Order: sequence, then structure tokens, then C-alpha cells
Amino acid sequence: MNLNDFKTMSNMQRILSLRTVAIIIQLCAVLGWYFVMPHNINIKALLIVIGGETCFHLLSILWFKSKSDSDFSVTVQAIADIIFLTLLMSFSGGATNAFVSLLLMPIVIGAVSLPTRLLMLVSLCAVAAYSALLMSLPINQHHMDMTNHFIGMWVNFLLSVIVVTLVVGTMSRMITSRERAIANQREEQLKSEQLISLGVASAQVTHQLATPLANLQLLFEELHEHYPNDEAVVAMQLPLETCCRELRHFRELATSIREKASFELAVTTLVSNLKVAINLQYPDVRLTAIYDEVTTHNKYIKSDAMLLPALCNLVQNAIHANRKNTMNEVEVTLAISTQTVAIMIRDFGLGLSIESRKIGGELVPSKDGLGMALMLSSSSVERLGGTLMLENHPQSGAVATVSLPLIRQIKDH
Repeated sequence: MNLNDFKTMSNMQRILSLRTVAIIIQLCAVLGWYFVMPHNINIKALLIVIGGETCFHLLSILWFKSKSDSDFSVTVQAIADIIFLTLLMSFSGGATNAFVSLLLMPIVIGAVSLPTRLLMLVSLCAVAAYSALLMSLPINQHHMDMTNHFIGMWVNFLLSVIVVTLVVGTMSRMITSRERAIANQREEQLKSEQLISLGVASAQVTHQLATPLANLQLLFEELHEHYPNDEAVVAMQLPLETCCRELRHFRELATSIREKASFELAVTTLVSNLKVAINLQYPDVRLTAIYDEVTTHNKYIKSDAMLLPALCNLVQNAIHANRKNTMNEVEVTLAISTQTVAIMIRDFGLGLSIESRKIGGELVPSKDGLGMALMLSSSSVERLGGTLMLENHPQSGAVATVSLPLIRQIKDH
């Protein structure tokens, strides 16, 4: 096992690996000391303790082969190490044993593996173990009063525990926090690069479509002049108008994003606009808005041109999920708190798989695509200081929850 393998281990795997080495060293040290000075140690009691520690170690290995480790299990293992070390010390000199400082090792492991409250528990257990070893010593065993010396040893151990708990624990949490921040920054950078790529591709496609669409519009106008009642010419009118309207809308959105234009929008107005947009695109879908008019009255959020399309994307995903389960209803529920508004869009489909819940943070291949719409919706919501969360509903279907911060409430005039 090299250093890289040790770094990739879980906390429990590291503890079990270190204990394996510790048991071997303990056995070799006890046997070596016995053959050098056979009358100074209780070899039988020490071998029994090492045997008990070995049995506990093997049971731990078997148990955690099929179980995932947790902070509580790591705490139990650290306290067990303190107990076994205390028993070994008690049969080999107690607090006067030269290796009594090994009681600090479980604290060091806990400092890099456990939260503060559990680390404090491990530290208190180590101090209690050292105190028990100290109190079990006869005061005049060296033909002199060693009280002051033993008190100094106890204070020294206590200071060492405090330093390890505070310094090592704080540094470990700082390093963990920094690594988490770096990982989040990398994810955000990757997401930004993907969004920029999508934006460049969209702008390029729009630019390439503008000229042929303008030519088609001119041809349609000429045809409409000469053949105003022709069925084919009449049928061309609506699709061309739709394409031109969407192209103008895309340019307006691009201009709004470039200028970072934002505005205040009432929560109820946002829901009304969402219902209108969905009814125009999916007139056969029942979109139900559930909210309390008293609590939502005069509540405003910060919005921009991309918020409504982002919510429409989520509703469209809900509609597609419903079709897989032959359902035709989407619920939009508003939940107002003191600082945020939660817009919960629920479908009645088959629910989300574990892979589907990862979609939205980045492009992830799935059966229905790459999750591009969810990724764009998530980016639009995050730009306004909100969050997007996907989860399964306890009864059926899935829920997409958009949380947006409320701005200062505007009073009635």
C-alpha cells in the first residue's frame, strides 16, 4: 500500500489500517521487553489485552465491509483505542510508562476525522483514562513524595490534549473547508464553460438562421400578394410569424443578459405569467396554482428576462414526466417565508432516478437528453441569488423547488 492508496481511503479504513500496524508493534514490543526483562511486566495480562484488541479489530473489519462508516462509528473506534491503550498501560507501569503519550493518537485521528462535539468527547475520554492511570499509582512508590511530579505530568498531558484538539482540529477543518471551496469553484468553472459554449452555439445558430428566415419572409410576402387565398400560402403564415417572433425574443433576451437588466416582480404576477405561457404552449395541460393570497400579497422578487423561461422549462419537464405515466396535471405551489419564496413545481410522473437528480449542475447524458434545459434553468435561478432542488414527492412524481430571495416588501399606495 502506497501513500496515494492511503489518501483515497475512508476515515474508517485508515483507522483499521493504523490499528493493524499498532497491534503488530504492540505484540513485538511486549514480547521483546519480556525476553529482555521478564520480571518487570505481566506478560499474561498484556497478551490477553492484545488478544481482546485483535478480536475487536477483526470484528470491526468484518462489520465495516458491508457498512458505511459514520462520525459515530469513528468515535466508537477512537474510544475503543483509548480503552485498549489504557489497559496496556495499566499492566506495564501505568502513568509512568514511557509510551503513555500514545493516548494522544486517538485525539489526533479524531481531530482530522470528527466534528467538534465528538472530538471533545474523545478528548475527555483520553483525559479521563490518563487521570485513572495516574490515580492508580502509589504516591510513594519511588521512596519519595512524587505528588507534585504526577500533578505536573497530568497538567502537561491536559495541555497537550487542548493543543491537539484546538490546533489540529481547527487546521483540519480549515483545510477541509478550503478543499471544498476549491472543488466548488472547479464545478462552477466547468459549468460556466459549458454555459458559454451553449451560448456561443445558440448565438451562432441564430445568426445563421436570421438571413434565410428574412428571405423566406420576403418570398412569403410576394406569394401572398399573388396568391392570397392559396391554402399552402395561408398555412405558411403562422409558422413564419412564430419563427420571427422567437428570433426577436432571443435577441431581446441576449440584450437583457448582456446589459444585466433586472427588475422587481410580484410573486403572483410571476405565477400568472407562467400560467399564461404554459396555456399558450400546452392548452390541454391542467396547471394548478396553489398559494395563499394573503401571504403572497405584495411580495416581490428580483427578476430578469430569463426567469420566466427557466420556470417554463421546469414545467415542460414536468409535462413530459406526466406523459410517461399518462397524467395531465401540474401543480405549482408557493411557500412564503420571511426571506424567501419557494416555487414548487410538481408532476405526477414516475419520479426521478438517482442519476436524474444529478442533472442540472452540468450536462449529464440521460435517456431524455443531456439535461440542458435544467442546467440553463439552474443557472438563471442562481444568477438571481436563488437555488434549484430536485426531489421525489412522497406520494408520486417529482418536485422541482425554486427558492428565490424576497426583496423589500412594497406597500400599497
